[in-house]
Amino acid sequence: MQPIRYGDAGPAVVEISAILHELRLLDDARRATFDADVADAVRRFQQDRGLSADGAVGPETWRALDAARWRLGSRTLHHAVSAPLAGEDVRELQERLLEIGYDPRRPDGVYGAATARAVAQFQREVGLPPDGSCGPQTMAALHRLGRKVVGGRPQWLRESERLRHAGPNLVGRTIVIDPGHGGPDTGVTAAGHREADLVFDLASRLQGRLAAVGMRVHLTRGPHPAGAVEDLARATLANTLDADLLIALHLDGHRNPAADGVATYHFGATSGATSTVGEHLAGLVQREIVTRTGMRDCGVHGKTWDLLRLTRMPAVRVDVGYLTSPHDAARITDARTRDLIIDAVVAAVQRMYIPTEHDVPTGSIDVRALRAALARAPGS
Repeated sequence: MQPIRYGDAGPAVVEISAILHELRLLDDARRATFDADVADAVRRFQQDRGLSADGAVGPETWRALDAARWRLGSRTLHHAVSAPLAGEDVRELQERLLEIGYDPRRPDGVYGAATARAVAQFQREVGLPPDGSCGPQTMAALHRLGRKVVGGRPQWLRESERLRHAGPNLVGRTIVIDPGHGGPDTGVTAAGHREADLVFDLASRLQGRLAAVGMRVHLTRGPHPAGAVEDLARATLANTLDADLLIALHLDGHRNPAADGVATYHFGATSGATSTVGEHLAGLVQREIVTRTGMRDCGVHGKTWDLLRLTRMPAVRVDVGYLTSPHDAARITDARTRDLIIDAVVAAVQRMYIPTEHDVPTGSIDVRALRAALARAPGS
């Protein structure tokens, strides 16, 4: 869909304003014109949901608005393979299941197989037919139970335990590298350089480095895809490969050329739902890049972008500088700086699998030594 933005009019604007009114973000229920008040309400909604707050309704914001209509108990929830149910009610159910000790995996607002299994397990234990659907009887049983898991957020406990048992070896792990944009979508363009081309170069270099330490590496696109590659397709590829990690690479842009620096994003919502391991990896990537390149530290942030929310593995997106900044552009277009960025990401991936008590200082891992160690390993 084409983004709906300030100045547009028609039935779609009426529907958007009705949803925003229902969410108490807009006074009037049925505005036919996308005026300044609607744009402000959209921005507030986007900020609350961890989306890019541009005030326009593109595909991702529309899906979030559509999902926000639903409240837990307003409809029967079930697992539909071809078109899974999605909504705020699904996320509330997933959070509730986590609190009482069941594992629907990440609270992403999508009623997938893991959520259906968690509901069926709950139903079995409370004496209901274990059909994996959440209707009035299951809702009543959920309301009767108090929280079972104590000592931290249940998802944090599960993710941390999985990581603790994973061990420090990278050999054989699967990682998906996502160079942003591609095809007709070139991303930010400045000073004769295109974001899509530069991040594909970064992804290719990262693919080689991670393969050299024994990881199975997949890219979400080639250098010149025939059409646009949607984030949903990128997430589906990573899930199909049952990847251990996903790292997306982007560049940023701004009308103010003074804007510069590196930022890293992980799945995280204002509701408190987050990928704890993804947040940990994002912090490691951010610190390694800033330390090794000297670029400005713009921090680590939780977002609910589709690529971060719909992937079943820890996923991060790294915006490795502003192509519109003369300072950053000079670095990013220098192959030596791109090599430093890649070394930083490889070091962060390795550190994520090192137990906390054995971790090393930021910037101290020699990636070449990792490759040499692999070369000396038996059977290599």
